[in-house]
Parts: sequence; structure tokens; C-alpha cells
Amino acid sequence: MAGVSLKCGDCGALLKSVEEAQEHAELTSHSNFSESTEAVLNLVCSSCGKPCRSKTETDLHAKRTGHAEFLDKTLEAATPISLEVPKQDTFESNDVDAASASNQPEEMVVPEVDKKLLEELETMGFSTARATRALHFSGNNSLEAAVNWVVEHENDPDSDQMPLVPANAKVDAPKPLLTPEEMKLKAQELRDRARKKKDEEEKRMEREREKERIRVGKELLEAKRIEEENERKRLLALRKAEKEEEKRAREKIRQKLEEDKAERRRKLGLPAEEPGAAKPATPAVEERKSSLPVRPATKAEQMRECLRSLKQNHRDDDAKVKRAFQTLLTYIGNVAKNPSEEKFRKIRVTNPSFQERVGAFTGGIEFLELCGFEKIDSNEFLFLPRDKVDLTVLNSAGSELDSAIKNPYFGVL
Repeated sequence: MAGVSLKCGDCGALLKSVEEAQEHAELTSHSNFSESTEAVLNLVCSSCGKPCRSKTETDLHAKRTGHAEFLDKTLEAATPISLEVPKQDTFESNDVDAASASNQPEEMVVPEVDKKLLEELETMGFSTARATRALHFSGNNSLEAAVNWVVEHENDPDSDQMPLVPANAKVDAPKPLLTPEEMKLKAQELRDRARKKKDEEEKRMEREREKERIRVGKELLEAKRIEEENERKRLLALRKAEKEEEKRAREKIRQKLEEDKAERRRKLGLPAEEPGAAKPATPAVEERKSSLPVRPATKAEQMRECLRSLKQNHRDDDAKVKRAFQTLLTYIGNVAKNPSEEKFRKIRVTNPSFQERVGAFTGGIEFLELCGFEKIDSNEFLFLPRDKVDLTVLNSAGSELDSAIKNPYFGVL
């Protein structure tokens, strides 16, 4: 299949003609081009008819206009590509035929131009090469034609190169000159025209840059809005997941509380509650209590209830409650390990450290009294006599304290 495009080997861009390849090379400095059978995309907007040559162009067009339908006319526009480079400067057809027919390289010389016209152009500030080139390609017959040629070709890359022609090329005869006043006026006109053209080009470029800035600004705002919307959705989903997790945690705690409550009723000798049974009125409760024997609470149960009350009374400061439990466990452990040491069996109630860790909590001193400690010396000390040291009671106290410290649901009910 014949090639329908030129492909840049450096960046992969597809180009429709040799001219486009030359422009691409000037802009990017890429020089590796090859003929390709892959056609340049031609996606035409169904709404406004704008042609787009890539998916990126269609996306940008859709964002700016809201048009979403495009017709693929790539195959309709695909034609075999011509690899011939267009000629910039042409001579007379008979000169070209003569040069091509000759087997020997033809001698090239600087064309002869009107010397007076050349001097006038140099007086106006043009270089010799540019003036010679202007006279040669404008017909070498008038200063005005040469000046117009300079204006039209001032951006040509070879405008300051001396032109060359075959040695046998014909040169027209010189034409009349302009007066000095006319030359000044023509030079001023040339400068004004060049300045005006430059100003118009700068204004056009500024408008293009402003349009591009507006377009980029809108795209950035849209991207920011989409990002904020996605972040808001993510936060909502995260909060919903947190609420569901919190709900499941509360349900687990409630089930654990129900189990603890049932266990305490069992230990106290009370019948288990029926899930669907309604709570009886106060007289009925009193009558039921009077008809059932109540087993006295053991020392361990009293200690557990004392610790539970302590935690419930100070539920807003869980860290200090845990420290109080650990301090009580230290006191009980020291006495159990060294029952003969009086220093472990005597605690100054007014001691600041004791007050901060245990004494300031309702139920802290009561727990020590359940372990056998007694207030002496006008309630200044808590003292456990040697003959009242009961290791069984101390071990039970230690077990209750350890359970209160390790069980996260202790005292919640």
C-alpha cells in the first residue's frame, strides 16, 4: 500500500505533507522521518464541523464546547503522499531545461543589477546582498519594486545571502531612478509598513496567548472542581464506613454487657432475665425479693463491685482510673509477698502521691479496707495488722484488680 503520511521517528507524530514535516522539523529539531501507511486521523465534529487530528484534540474540543459526537473521515481524506519538495526560487523554464540537460556542472555567478539602484538601496540602509537579491528577483527595473520585494521577503532565512544565477542568464536593462526625496519617502514608508506589520503580529500573538491562558485556566478550575468533588465523596464514604464500624463495636459491647449482666445474676443467685419479658412494677419486685432467698455477697464480689463503682464514677478519665488500679495492685502485691514488712502494711493517707493515685478516687480507700486495712491515728494512716493478713483475700483482690485492668468492658454496665 502506498504511503499516506510521514511519521516522525523521534516523537511518532503523523504528518500529512512534506511541508508539514519541514515545519515540524523547524519547531522540534527532529529529522528522522519515514513514509507510513497509517493515515492521519480526521475526526470531524458532527455539531460544528471542526476537524480534529487526535483523540486529545477531540477531548479538548468536547470540554470547551460540549460537543460529543465526531465522524471518522480518516479514510475519505487519506491520499498518497507526495515526497517532492516544493521549489522556492524558479528561473525561466528554458534555463532550467538547459541546466538539467547539461552533463557538466553549470557555472554560477552573481547576477548583474543596476549599480545606481544598488547604491540607492544601500543608502537606504540595506545590505549589499539583500539589495542585490531584491533587484534581481523584482526585475531590476525600479527602486519601488525592489523595496516592495524586501518588505514581502524580510523574514526569508536567505534574505541576506548573495543570489547566484547561471553564467549565461540574461539581465534586463536598468530602469529610471528615484529622486533623493522619493527615496527618503520610500524608506520611511518601508519602515512604517514593517513597524505596522510587526505591531499587528504582536497583537495577534497576544490575543492567541490570552485565549490559551483562558483555556488553561478553565481546565485547571474544572480539574480542581473534579478533585474536590472526588475528595468530598471519599470523605463521605469514609465517614459512613466509620459509623458502620462504630455501630458494630457498640453492638459487640452491648452483647458483652448482656453476658456480664447475666453472669452477675447467676453468681448472685438471681434467675436469668427473659429477653421478651416486661419489667415488673416496683411492688412486684419487692414482693419477689421478699419471696426469694438472697445469698450474701462474697468478699471477692464486694471488691469487684467497689472497683466497678470506682470506674463508673470516673468514666471520663480512663487513664487515671487504670493507674489507680495498678497502684492498688502494687500495694496488695507488696503485702502478699512480704507480709512481715510493716512498711508495706502501713500507708499514709495524706501522702500527696497516694492522694493523687488512689485517695482522690471514690472507692479507692474502701477497696483497701475490704482487703483488711484499717484507719488509725485519726484516719491519718491505713494499717493492716500482721495477724489480719489473709493471703486468700489478698489473692482475690489481686485477681479482681488484674481483671479490671485487662478487661476493656469492665465497669461499662
